[in-house]
Amino acid sequence: MIIHKPVCYDVFSCLAAKCPDSCCKEWEVEIDETSAAFYHTLEGPLGDRLRAVLKEDPQWGTVMSIENGRCPMWCDDGLCRIQRELGHDALCKTCRDFPRLCHDYGSFQEWGLELSCPEVARLILSSPDTAMLTLEVSGGEPPEYDQADMDVLLQTRAFAREILCDRQYSVPQVLTLLLYFGYHAQAILDGGEAPDFDAEEILKEAENFAQADGKQVLLEFFSGLEILTKDWQEQLSRPHSPTPWTDSFRQLARYFVDRYWLQAVSDYDIVSRVKMAVTSCIVVHLLGGDIIETAQHYSKEIENSDRNVEAILDAAYSHPALTDTNLLGLLM
Repeated sequence: MIIHKPVCYDVFSCLAAKCPDSCCKEWEVEIDETSAAFYHTLEGPLGDRLRAVLKEDPQWGTVMSIENGRCPMWCDDGLCRIQRELGHDALCKTCRDFPRLCHDYGSFQEWGLELSCPEVARLILSSPDTAMLTLEVSGGEPPEYDQADMDVLLQTRAFAREILCDRQYSVPQVLTLLLYFGYHAQAILDGGEAPDFDAEEILKEAENFAQADGKQVLLEFFSGLEILTKDWQEQLSRPHSPTPWTDSFRQLARYFVDRYWLQAVSDYDIVSRVKMAVTSCIVVHLLGGDIIETAQHYSKEIENSDRNVEAILDAAYSHPALTDTNLLGLLM
């Protein structure tokens, strides 16, 4: 089996007590069955404390309830009591893995890092190195999908990456080209013949389709999604001046392309995922502030909620905030 991972995957190291945010606050952690069983049989003060804060949720199973907005295992110095007393392996799967991601496609896997971690956001958005490392390990299973479809997705994603790296075009221009290429790639995946991808002609056409600034309708759409923190609601209602379109937005778009593009093998829908990538960059731009902090906060609110991700994908074709003309107006 082949494993692909970004260079920063092995560079990442948790900031622990120095983290400006924390993955241990503001939401309940789902506890896997093995860890839950271990915690329920653990002796001593730590075991007593764990049993007092674990609860059963009808949707998520066993979860660690929060107290005063934070995990009850979070010590005053920002470190985890479980890890401190029992070691890293005693953490539940969620805490052991975060912010690492693994997308298993049978014959190969793609490993990544989640932007909702502040240190990951810094690594991804401050480094121009987008190289991928490849290693071969034993294991793997025959894929359940059609290999020809995956080949199309791999080839089109590679071209999408090239678009984002093309320095002859500005960031708004490459995001415009990415939006158009989503439809181009969709046509290929659907078995049709896509026309030549002429960047210059596309940019001219985009200027004609772009409508007036639809900033407010876009931010209102995101205000209507599930809100996980009060800070996010405040940021949506009172955004700063827009962040300049720096090259960090190329890295941000690349992150969304790498994470979501191949998932279209399950439903054959590239367009909605491309629109989510472009929309995410636009929202981070509109909210302003430090791009690393804003992008990390965006990911924490949107990507850590399956409900929010699905809502964006579902709205990609119908909601006024996510129409092509509105997105182009915000880019052009």
